Amino acid sequence: MRLTGERQADLAAGLGLSQAQVSRKQFGTTAWSLTDVDKLSAHYGIPVLDLLAGIDRAVHCLPARRRAPAPGASQLTIHP
Repeated sequence: MRLTGERQADLAAGLGLSQAQVSRKQFGTTAWSLTDVDKLSAHYGIPVLDLLAGIDRAVHCLPARRRAPAPGASQLTIHP
């Protein structure tokens, strides 16, 4: 979520879950269901197989529009 700039509450709203449910799933207290994985795939725009291949693969496949700006990027100005 750090790469997308989302909070748990943002992800929860996008998945139709409570923030507490997302927290339990992220910390491994509760398992992610196949339905959850489908929703995560759609939410982030990453194919399910790439999502399940691991963090490195999922990050590599994360669409640019879903990425948070790099720290300080909003302060950069480009002059012609």
